[in-house]
Amino acid sequence: MRFGINFFPSFRKEDSSTADYYDQCLRLAVRADELGYHSVKTVEHSFFDYGGHSPNPCVFLSAIAARTRRIRLITGAVIPAFHHPAHLGGDLAMLDNMSRGRLDAGFGRAFLPKEFEVYGVPMSESRERFEEAIGMIRRMWVEERVNIKGKYWNLEDVRLMPRVVQKPHPPVWIAAISTEESFLYAARNGFNLMIVPYAGKPGQLQEFVRAYRRVWAESGHKPGAEQIQVAQFCYVAEKREEANAGFERICRKYLETFADAVVSWQGKTSDQYPGYEKMVASILATTPEKIVQQGGAFVGTPDDVAQQIRDCVDAFGPIEPSMQISFGGSKDDEAFRTLELMASKVFPRFN
Repeated sequence: MRFGINFFPSFRKEDSSTADYYDQCLRLAVRADELGYHSVKTVEHSFFDYGGHSPNPCVFLSAIAARTRRIRLITGAVIPAFHHPAHLGGDLAMLDNMSRGRLDAGFGRAFLPKEFEVYGVPMSESRERFEEAIGMIRRMWVEERVNIKGKYWNLEDVRLMPRVVQKPHPPVWIAAISTEESFLYAARNGFNLMIVPYAGKPGQLQEFVRAYRRVWAESGHKPGAEQIQVAQFCYVAEKREEANAGFERICRKYLETFADAVVSWQGKTSDQYPGYEKMVASILATTPEKIVQQGGAFVGTPDDVAQQIRDCVDAFGPIEPSMQISFGGSKDDEAFRTLELMASKVFPRFN
């Protein structure tokens, strides 16, 4: 079983400076590479303390690429709707070269209305732009020259530079939470899947994952070759009480910044994001305790966490946990302790 870490910045200036957060994350990534973690992932968000310290995953992951040897680098996720496909495809190809073929390209649709507003993209065009851009990027990676006339972008005799290292192209991942079509789109195209259990509706997410695996096989892809990465909060200590208290403190700050970001959903609905206003209301009402109880976090002693991982596998089948161990404002000893305890006392139970 493989394990990864993910960096989703969610802090205010009184918790940490952005530069200090980057410094801690880079050091954690180097140690994760040494300890045998499989992947490191970061997000693309803008304008809010929730995620906004990471507006360009490729820049951040390039710094990690220069400091590591073997760990996979995942954009989790870049937002095609906000970028020209040729520009984004080139950025990702550059990262694939910087890392000598360690890129996994994760794409998402975004969901914060403010981001769409600032970038001048109607939320009603979200899915069409998402699918058109990914299709164009994949063709530019594979074909020597590309001619495509799309609804939103046109490519005339385009030779993307640099060329990707991995052939035919880097693995593609799709971020999906509560829109079934995203799961089915990923399955039909042979793309891997990134999910966030704490943000999904209990029960529904498991149904969508089962549908993804079924449609994957029905679409002619090798059954069992699909990969699913599960984003989880993670806080490990030798004493359960210490782990619970530490997670409570930093997760509350995360939820506060999330609340600030999603207030723009109030009074909004979108047929491109069915049920999102209810999902946002549910997240605003959640607590760190509820997240743990509902299986959205690995928190406790190594024994506790091992059982929580088994429960996650029971819910979703074969997975790669991608764990958020640094929230911004996390102390070095907290974040590195979780990193080390997972590698020394949890991983061996799943190898």
